[in-house]
Amino acid sequence: MKKKLILAAAGIFSIFTLAACSGGSQDIATMKGGTITVDDFYNQTKTSQQSQQLVQQMIIFKVFDQQYGKDVSEKDVQAKFDESKKSIEDQGGNFVDQLKQAGLTEKSYKEQIKQSLAYQAGLKAHIKITDKDLKTAWETFHPEVEAQVIQVATEDEAKEIKKQLDDGGDFAKIAKEKSTDAATKNDGGKVKFDSQTETIAPAVKEAAFKLKDGEVSEPIQATDSTGYQSTFTIVKMIKNKDKGNDMAPYKKELTKIAEEAKLTDQEFTQKVTSEVLTAANVKIKDKAFDQVLAGLVESKDSAASSDSSKKEEKESKSSDSEKSKDSSSKTEASSSKTEDSSK
Repeated sequence: MKKKLILAAAGIFSIFTLAACSGGSQDIATMKGGTITVDDFYNQTKTSQQSQQLVQQMIIFKVFDQQYGKDVSEKDVQAKFDESKKSIEDQGGNFVDQLKQAGLTEKSYKEQIKQSLAYQAGLKAHIKITDKDLKTAWETFHPEVEAQVIQVATEDEAKEIKKQLDDGGDFAKIAKEKSTDAATKNDGGKVKFDSQTETIAPAVKEAAFKLKDGEVSEPIQATDSTGYQSTFTIVKMIKNKDKGNDMAPYKKELTKIAEEAKLTDQEFTQKVTSEVLTAANVKIKDKAFDQVLAGLVESKDSAASSDSSKKEEKESKSSDSEKSKDSSSKTEASSSKTEDSSK
């Protein structure tokens, strides 16, 4: 479903492409006494919030593609394309039909994938990992473990399976018979994962990392991939490894974790996007979109205004300081005169 929505949203880009290429001359529909053109449609929809967001995204992707597109290979694009296709087909969807519904071809969809990857490449080019970043990643890091899992839909079923295991039941056999986890059940529930594995629920990982080799957990409640339904998982730890106190052996993994954290940090991504767009000197020609980059691009006027405001603030503080000094001097003088008069 998620992939389908992405493709559907991507298709709206074709509306703006069509409008630009046709110059408004292409008819969408004709009827007695009238015609609806691409230009009519464009003027009707361009001020909507969705259109504003899409134009902003188009500008960002275009700028990043021009600057960082060279860092994206055809192999990278094909891999993402194949991943998207497989995901849709695994969910029972028809990839070709969804492309058509989104107004896309394989070629145009790959172009959009390339732009998206170029954006990621641009963000990564600005990442500088510090020791502080590595230490932050280390706090939640756990090395890869080997385990077996049995996942079921209800707590009662999980408790019954746990009882069977406590009575000497074979974990692998029960997993093959009763686990609902299609990815692991056929292999007796065998799985490997670390702290960054996304296919294992956070609650399951947290409980698993506390187990000793050979130990079996109590049923662990977690939310499934839909975010709405609970599952119950029993974990048997095969091989757990404590990370110890030395980060050095895991620097590669920690660097990757730190990089991922940067890429999901809204403040970081907005700062980089702003820098790249400002350097590209983007000019908005259609007044309907004159605010589409507000907050992302700092114009010379706004920069000058900001500098002026800072200067005025500094001068104001300086003036207040001088006034305070004058007032203090007058108070001291007045006090001195009073003392003389008293004498």
